Amino acid sequence: MGWKEAAAPVLTRMPAVQRPEGHVPFRRKMYWTLGVLVLYFFLTNVTLWGLDTGGSSDLFGQFRSLLAGGQGTVLQLGIGPIVTGSIVLQLLGGANLLGLDTNDPRDQAIYQGLQKVLVIAMVFLTGIPMVFFGNFLRPSPELAASLGGSFSVQVLLFAQIAAGGILLLFMDEVISKWGVGSGIGLFIVAGVSQRLVGGFLFWEGQFPEQGLIPNWIDLALGNVGNIPPILSVDGLSFLLIQGGILGLITTFIIYVTVVYAESVRVEIPLSHARVKGARGRFPVKLIYASVLPMILVRALQANIQFLGQILNSMTSMPAWLGVYSDGSAVGGLFYYLAPIYNRQAWMWWLGGTSAEPWQIGIRIAVDLTFMIVGGAVFAIFWVETTDMGPEATAKQIQNSGMQIPGFRKNLGVIEKVLERYIPQVTVLGGALVGLLAVLANMLGTVGNVTGTGLLLTISITYKLYEEIAEEQMMEMHPMMREMFGGGD
Repeated sequence: MGWKEAAAPVLTRMPAVQRPEGHVPFRRKMYWTLGVLVLYFFLTNVTLWGLDTGGSSDLFGQFRSLLAGGQGTVLQLGIGPIVTGSIVLQLLGGANLLGLDTNDPRDQAIYQGLQKVLVIAMVFLTGIPMVFFGNFLRPSPELAASLGGSFSVQVLLFAQIAAGGILLLFMDEVISKWGVGSGIGLFIVAGVSQRLVGGFLFWEGQFPEQGLIPNWIDLALGNVGNIPPILSVDGLSFLLIQGGILGLITTFIIYVTVVYAESVRVEIPLSHARVKGARGRFPVKLIYASVLPMILVRALQANIQFLGQILNSMTSMPAWLGVYSDGSAVGGLFYYLAPIYNRQAWMWWLGGTSAEPWQIGIRIAVDLTFMIVGGAVFAIFWVETTDMGPEATAKQIQNSGMQIPGFRKNLGVIEKVLERYIPQVTVLGGALVGLLAVLANMLGTVGNVTGTGLLLTISITYKLYEEIAEEQMMEMHPMMREMFGGGD
């Protein structure tokens, strides 16, 4: 008996959000989506009961905007366990170790059940070290004294973040089945958008910790001292970096580049085999695999840094492996594996880092290699596991009754034509997104949003706009819904 037969009784009975039996009206989809987003924002503001807020540090650091959630809240783990579980599942599926046919309803149920089991396992593997080891989530001394020890408070803390991690899994499933877009994507957009708005309008603190607009107002009113002459090299450098102009320019360039890349495509002409005059086009976009595989690459980097911080808190690591200061790697292997978060991490002439230029060069090279190669590899995995590859796409085209003009109506012929474009475009798009993410991090953005987070937000918002427009079109023309396989 294979593993599928042994695990099927458990995996097929995992709790799941029921799929709608018929067509869900667009307005109801929007209600479900907005309702889940309101719940998400509410949970990110629910502080963990029993947490010593003054002595806890955010383990995810610069990855927080990408992994969503909130430090010290019920959604402490964010989408990290979901993404990590997806990485494991994609690697197993890509290596063909699962032997599952996602077109078979039973295998599909096993696949979804296995995904939930992996996510729950990642909730425990991530949450237990975060709570019980190191100083990442310190229990409240007052509550620990009343309950007879800190261990009881730690159990309570873990129970809360585990419940939040599992709840986020089902919230994502609700949006995927009853709402618009992807839950994970919307949570990332929500978190990054908060930081972007704060980067423009945040009015607390002093220059340059405020938002962009308050900083410019202070500069215009002369409330900032020690400003070099504006027309000098130092003055221009001051305006670009401290004044936030470089971050604004980078944000704008990334926005324009992603929107342009989303519109660049190779269109393969199609015609209906039986209906004369019925024609269409199959678009192969430059970013064919979307920007979502970048979540997997950054999550892998986040887990590597998470491992380093856990080892540093538990043992005394050798210097070649990692040297830590204030919770961040400043030397050793984990330093070179850490992504470039901001300008201060590599502009040594500004005094933001004590590392030598050659060390910074190695770190930049490792980050670029990791993101470009990882982006291409995970893009390939993403395309193959989401039925976007040449074989699966050829089947979809043939099942719809379409064919490529000038070629025989044959599945193998359609697949060969698609193989000329899809694999190459997938690798190129994944590598391009990885390069853009690193460059955005190095130059800085408004609100210190990570480059990957900004790329994801722009791309997800663009696709969400396309999906909303498509849903509205189908509401206006029910016949189109039947053509695309939706029923009433």
